[in-house]
This record gives sequence, C-alpha cells and structure tokens, in this order.
Amino acid sequence: MEDASAKKWLYNELTDKIIGAAIEVHRQLGTGFLEYVYEEALCHELDLRKISFERQKELDIHYKELVIPRKYKPDLIVEDKIIVELKAISVLCGIEEAQLLNYLKATNMRVGLLLNFGRKTIDVRRKIL
Repeated sequence: MEDASAKKWLYNELTDKIIGAAIEVHRQLGTGFLEYVYEEALCHELDLRKISFERQKELDIHYKELVIPRKYKPDLIVEDKIIVELKAISVLCGIEEAQLLNYLKATNMRVGLLLNFGRKTIDVRRKIL
C-alpha cells in the first residue's frame, strides 16, 4: 500500500511545470476568453516548454469488467500521466472537481489538474487517486 505522503508528491514536478505554463497563459491573456482560446494558448506554451501532451485523446471508461462503448476525451493528457481539464468560468463548483475525480477513476489514471482561467487569478485544483 502506498503511503499518503508519497501519493501527495506523485508527478509533483510535472504538475508544477503544467501549472507554470497555465499561469503564463493567464498572465498574458487574462480572463474573458472562451475555453478553447486557453486550450490553444496552453498547448502552445507546453510546446515551448517541450512538455509532451495529447489533445482530446479518446480514453476508455472502465466499469468493473465492462469498457463503456463511448469514449471520454479530456482536454489534455500530459506525458501519458496527467489529465488536464480546462474551464473558463467565474466559479468552480464541486461538480467540476467531482467530474475530474470520476474521470481519474474511470480511466485508471492517478493525477488530474483542473485549471480555471475565468477568474482574476488562475484557479488550480490538483487531484490524486
């Protein structure tokens, strides 16, 4: 069984790099754009920083022994390790965090970032299973 402190730091260096790229995007663009603008800019920033990612990659959703026929497409998968979901809304509700946790469980991934560009300062939520 993995101890809680080791889990807390899982992929910490990589999440810090992603968050740094997101902060730069928010610093340059501010608030008020639609989500796709931030996605384009973040992808460009990740490219500049030589961080590999895939956009809208289809992932299987697992339920017990069943693989759900419809695929889930996260905004980004970074280095095949981290799901990144982007939002551009005024306030994150618990539903966005619950959705990210469900995506992690359903795809058997361990770390997720929820980045909200819709506020004066970027809102970052890191989730670990």
